[in-house]
Amino acid sequence: VLVIDDSNTIRRSAEIFLKQGGHDVMLAEDGFDALAKVNDYQPQLIFCDILMPRLDGYQTCAIIKRNQKYSNVQVVIL
Repeated sequence: VLVIDDSNTIRRSAEIFLKQGGHDVMLAEDGFDALAKVNDYQPQLIFCDILMPRLDGYQTCAIIKRNQKYSNVQVVIL
């Protein structure tokens, strides 16, 4: 699971809850960081904040979905 959020508190809280559920968790602090991690780790689920600096959640999701390799990855917009 990849959690994308510019808030450290939200990223860490999500990480704790998801790890308690037995998931492997990666964290990204913005859209650009997330795009690199999607390529490196190929998550099966993504939680993405909408309001982020530099590249917002909508833009990040659109870029991920345009890539055929990741078009089926589920993205939950927060």
